[in-house]
Amino acid sequence: MAIGPRYKVAFRRRREGRTDYYFRLRLLRGGEARAVIRRSAKNLTVQFAEFNMEGDRILASATSRKLREMGWEHSCSSIPAAYLTGYMAGKAALRAGIEYAVVDLGPQKPQKGGVLFAAVAGLCDAGMDIPHGDVFPAEDRLLGKHIDEGIEAEIESLKKKMEAE
Repeated sequence: MAIGPRYKVAFRRRREGRTDYYFRLRLLRGGEARAVIRRSAKNLTVQFAEFNMEGDRILASATSRKLREMGWEHSCSSIPAAYLTGYMAGKAALRAGIEYAVVDLGPQKPQKGGVLFAAVAGLCDAGMDIPHGDVFPAEDRLLGKHIDEGIEAEIESLKKKMEAE
């Protein structure tokens, strides 16, 4: 271990690889709300956060676990589930008065057409203004045709439930 008067131990979250402080500073300097998308092995969480000196303030959020309560019987970590979670979070953000946000994926590795960008597609389809490139999954993957033929009707019925709330 390095020792001496000039040695400085890095912040704990930096040592653990959980926070890139240079990237976070660039996001915060923008002054816009952030659409924070985090993925675990079984679920996906989308939160809209605003910077505050005491800590980030969550303005609206949605998790894929809520899909189970609405009648979703498939995996909560799939591309259609991520799309629906993003759609649900987008509708919640619009109700909270947020119309524009920048995407914050954190330390996750983004992959074009992946689950993270399926959530961004759901945010955009809900009516949010999110800057993005050509990274969304194909339309048939968003609607779950690669999983099951009958899943498309279930996705549409869940979207109608979310709009009614």
